[in-house]
Amino acid sequence: MLYVTGDTHGDFERFFQPGLKKLKKGDTLFICGDFGFIWNNSSTERKMLKKLGSQKYNICFLDGTHENFELLRQYPLGTFHGGLARRICGNLYHLQRGQIYEFEDRSIFVMGGGESPDIDLRYDKDTWSSDETPVRQELLDGAKRLQEREFKVDFILTHEPPTKIKGLLNLRESETVHITGLSTYLEELSQSCEFKKWFFGSMHVDKFISATHIGVYKNIVNMQTGEVINSSSEIIKTV
Repeated sequence: MLYVTGDTHGDFERFFQPGLKKLKKGDTLFICGDFGFIWNNSSTERKMLKKLGSQKYNICFLDGTHENFELLRQYPLGTFHGGLARRICGNLYHLQRGQIYEFEDRSIFVMGGGESPDIDLRYDKDTWSSDETPVRQELLDGAKRLQEREFKVDFILTHEPPTKIKGLLNLRESETVHITGLSTYLEELSQSCEFKKWFFGSMHVDKFISATHIGVYKNIVNMQTGEVINSSSEIIKTV
């Protein structure tokens, strides 16, 4: 079975809540960006990665905006379920931008990365990286792979949502939607692609926006059925 959740931000406890005991060998848990466990290469961090990679199910994460991209690039790049991925250790993988993967006869388009809303603050503290935003070639390669499939996939996994979805979630009388190159690209995909469900994580909400667009954060969702497999008592309070 295929499951998805939102940003984990290096929170080790997220992987040991009761709901995840339902996952079996061969199942896959996708994380929609800001994995957060590859940051400083400390001994504690390496132990956590080894533990995560030793799970019986696959853990596959997209990159978000809060990642150490220099460290991520040090892991070997190879073929995984029909697309390129970096194997971190064991059953733990970093999925690459613009790739299409095949899991359990389901096609999954992935576009990690994003544009930090706190870029000014992070730039001043030297924690911002231009690598967080997909480059033009990554966007073009992703569009080309979709075109080869006549813009039809089963699922889309991204860190950021399309422009209109982000606008709905940020709707305030005094706010306007900040339109970027990436959000425009994702909006175009939302309009031109045929897909069953689109999951994203950057907004830190657990919300079914529509029948097709779903925000994930602490929930663990069965991608095929839409069932939330962890109870509300297992979810850490959202700040």
